[in-house]
Amino acid sequence: MAHRFRASVPLTDNWEHFAFAVADGVATVTLDRPEKLNPLTFESYADLRDLVLQLPYRDDVRVLVIRGEGKAFCAGGDVNEIIGELIRMRPHDLIGFTRMTGDLIRAMREVPVPIIAGIQGIAAGAGSVIALASDFRVCARSARFAFLFTKVGLSGGDMGAAYLLPRAVGAGRATQLLMLGDTIDADTADRYGLVSRLVDDDGLDDAVAELAARLASGPTLAYAQTKALITRELDMPLGAAMELDAMTQALLMTTDDHAEFHAAFNARRPPNWTGR
Repeated sequence: MAHRFRASVPLTDNWEHFAFAVADGVATVTLDRPEKLNPLTFESYADLRDLVLQLPYRDDVRVLVIRGEGKAFCAGGDVNEIIGELIRMRPHDLIGFTRMTGDLIRAMREVPVPIIAGIQGIAAGAGSVIALASDFRVCARSARFAFLFTKVGLSGGDMGAAYLLPRAVGAGRATQLLMLGDTIDADTADRYGLVSRLVDDDGLDDAVAELAARLASGPTLAYAQTKALITRELDMPLGAAMELDAMTQALLMTTDDHAEFHAAFNARRPPNWTGR
């Protein structure tokens, strides 16, 4: 079914720079260059940005899962295909690239679709920020994080990391991770507050699928508005945040889903959420 608020531009189902599939409301992006630990290229950055921007106009997607094929999640930008090119670029092209990478992270935070990163092995550089920008990080015990930008002579505040990471783990931990660029293991990341759920490696697929199915079958309007408020209220004074909460809640009180909860409660049955 066509989305009511989409006009001439067709949706993309065939993405060239990663694997993409949709089933039962769950869209899955799989970074699929396992021989190089799934590094990003200019093209895969752009495709990820465009895919996330399309999600609100798809009627078949209620959750996005990002995975990496093989033994790693994502080793960050490809050293030769990106860094080797960047050192030869002029400022006009460099700012175009850095804005594009930031556009991906901003889109991930602003899209009204929950995003799950399923992480095994290394999530480094841009891979660590993509994980950070997701709503949930389901991590295998082999997962490792490295915000290694200073190790290549660049600012640790890359792609919004200096904004997002202190809000996730506190300013002290963020300073340590972004300034030193050291790799931390899954237990350390869990202790810092980066991990949503920590599982054994052989349980990662099931844990991601379980969370994705729960989100896809749940009250999607409520989830979307919760994500929006978490993102927007980070920079709001209390009064503005309380007013936004009040307006949002009053609007959701008029929805079919809220009425469905009441009906299901009285009928002693599970709610049938429709996202309406």
